[in-house]
Amino acid sequence: MKIGNLLIVAYRSLSRNKLRTFLTMLGIIIGVASVIAMLAIGEGSKQNIQASISSLGTNSVMIMPGSITQGGVHMEAGSQQSLTREDAEAIGSKCDAVKYISPVIQTGAQIIAGSQNWRTMVLGVFPDYFFARNLTIQSGAVFSLLEDKAAAKVCVIGLTVSTNLFGENADPIGQTIRINRIPFKIIGLLDKKGQNTFGQDQDDIIIAPFATVQKRMLSTTNVHMVMASAQTEAQIDEAKEQITQLLRVRHKILNEDDDDFMVRTQSDLSNIFGSISKVLTILLASIASISLLVGGIGIMNIMLVSVTERTREIGIRLAVGAKSRDVLIQFMIESIFISFLGGFVGIAFGILISMMVANFGGWPVSVTIFSIVLSFLFSAVVGLFFGWYPARKAANLNPIDALRYE
Repeated sequence: MKIGNLLIVAYRSLSRNKLRTFLTMLGIIIGVASVIAMLAIGEGSKQNIQASISSLGTNSVMIMPGSITQGGVHMEAGSQQSLTREDAEAIGSKCDAVKYISPVIQTGAQIIAGSQNWRTMVLGVFPDYFFARNLTIQSGAVFSLLEDKAAAKVCVIGLTVSTNLFGENADPIGQTIRINRIPFKIIGLLDKKGQNTFGQDQDDIIIAPFATVQKRMLSTTNVHMVMASAQTEAQIDEAKEQITQLLRVRHKILNEDDDDFMVRTQSDLSNIFGSISKVLTILLASIASISLLVGGIGIMNIMLVSVTERTREIGIRLAVGAKSRDVLIQFMIESIFISFLGGFVGIAFGILISMMVANFGGWPVSVTIFSIVLSFLFSAVVGLFFGWYPARKAANLNPIDALRYE
């Protein structure tokens, strides 16, 4: 029998039970839509993480205190205070591959401006921090190294701080605010950066000279981290090596001892978070693909019922000259038709769900051609795999026994 005739017979057979066909198809639709949506969320999160890491600055290298082994226990970064302002200055003067360098010290503080108040994070840094982080000024200017050495009470604020203290579209330059009762003059307003991957508002920040925060607010000699930037992207690894060797000498660390600091580059962070994101994406896709298997079982179940219901019809066809191969192909076509159509509808629903998650849930999503092709091929394989047994069973029926079937 010609393929065209088999397609017509298969279509008529499925059309006689539209509701049953749709319900069978529903498992494939849900499975494909789930896989596409989960992969879109995973890929979107991965891209958002990469963007957040890139926002740390150009060719960034971060040095964090801690990460030492004590008594066989590996301490996490920041658990020990081992970095100082002098370490940062030594890196800037002795590491040729480093372009910008700044120690970073931070604290939470209550900010008061007139009758308004706001709690935010205050960073103490060198002027180089703005260049290392690619921070741009919307109005005003950044403080200088002379102001840092003099512990001047000046600061640069983010847009969120400005809005909450002075209102929308206000010009805060020249205004005086009190940070933990210490008066600071606002000399700059940062451009808007928005939220990072972890939901943190990057505009809810105040940046002041390092010495000012260190001496007037915290009274400490240690720093929370050191932010550096390599001369070029090709020199990031060289900068990391130079910084490591210099700090080991300054901290008098012997060859057999572990570092009392951690040096991380953008590539390191990207690889770490990329691996985590990849595992989560695979996990989400694996969970979603279970519904595809359930849909495949539904196809097998309905096709077996269809074989039972049409046993007499199959017997008549075999008796008048149809070959077993024709019967096999007919039932395989029905199974593939259900999975293919379900796959197409599932792709549309998957893209729609992804758009709804992005628009209403605020989650970053990214639908890729790979996820669409993968989902469709998976649905096709499910149709072939779970349709084979019912089709083979129909093709192997004995014509005489089939004609006698009531």
